[in-house]
Amino acid sequence: MIKFLDNKLFRYLSVFLFLNSSILPVKSSSALAAWAINTNGVLELRTKSNTNLKAYFQKSNQISGDRFWVDFPGELKNPRTIKGNGPIKEIRLGKPEKGKTRLVIEFKEETYLKPLTWQMVGLDQNRWRIKLFNSKYSFKKIGEGLVEKKRGNIKANQNVIYKKKNNYGYLKLPEVKRNNFEVVIDPGHGGPDPGAIGIGGIRETDVVLEVSKIVKKLLSEKGVKVRLTRTNEVDLALPPRVSIANNTDADIFVSIHANASRGKRRDINGLETFYYKGWRGRLLAKRIQKQILRVSPGSPDRGVKQGRFYVIKNTRMPAVLVEIGFLTGRLDARRLEKITHRKRLAYAIAKGILEYFDKVG
Repeated sequence: MIKFLDNKLFRYLSVFLFLNSSILPVKSSSALAAWAINTNGVLELRTKSNTNLKAYFQKSNQISGDRFWVDFPGELKNPRTIKGNGPIKEIRLGKPEKGKTRLVIEFKEETYLKPLTWQMVGLDQNRWRIKLFNSKYSFKKIGEGLVEKKRGNIKANQNVIYKKKNNYGYLKLPEVKRNNFEVVIDPGHGGPDPGAIGIGGIRETDVVLEVSKIVKKLLSEKGVKVRLTRTNEVDLALPPRVSIANNTDADIFVSIHANASRGKRRDINGLETFYYKGWRGRLLAKRIQKQILRVSPGSPDRGVKQGRFYVIKNTRMPAVLVEIGFLTGRLDARRLEKITHRKRLAYAIAKGILEYFDKVG
């Protein structure tokens, strides 16, 4: 559960940092390789590839000012404190516990921050970026290590980054044997049943149908045969969805949904994936859950769970039901209403499916 402000913590995933004019290597076995805070208020991080990070924000108290910190796997060898400038009081690198590294950014009093608008952006498998404060503050760059190892042609690099942002190529969808697998994707609800209704009137049926269509396109490009249980806003009961899967003799069944909390509490966010039984179902759920979390930094991991939903209980093949976020949650809803995030989720689901096929053959 995520809450901003009022001395509550909220979670984001991976980030990177750069600091000051003197660039020093980060000497540790930590997953943190380099970090920098640029003059425009953007924090950048470089880590080991595919590192799972956790980041938090906490309001000031009697002891400390507003703080943003990131926890990394691996232990820092030499804890240190670096003096800040502008809106930043200091940066601390330490060991919150054995085998962990923590990078803390403490802000000065009266620094205007808008953590509800913060978004972590993954640039590739080991570089992340988040804007922490406005460029109106006078600030000198601070950092350790090189966030980008290769400089090359700046314009060419910008084109590559732009391309990656648009086609999400950094996810690197796995290759599988073409024309060897068949998948049924089930966009939940539809027609007179809109499913969950979230903040601003966002509807589950619209979100999951768009995500499902993108998943189909991605898998089809990899040579996987895909069938959707519905392709538009039609009324489709649960038994026909199961029949479609069983009659096509698909290898797997994936039902895509979005969540809503009781009372429409905006502080409840998160992603979860359900399976009914069997190691194959669990493996598929774990692969998909891992990938959707990577593209949803800050949204809580509600885990891989066993469930008795009709569509995954009555299908004959490994089946999962994916909840891609809470439409009633402040963090998740803001993302799910955007086509860019829906594309990220679709890529993540497709990648999880392809990883499953690659594993089980």
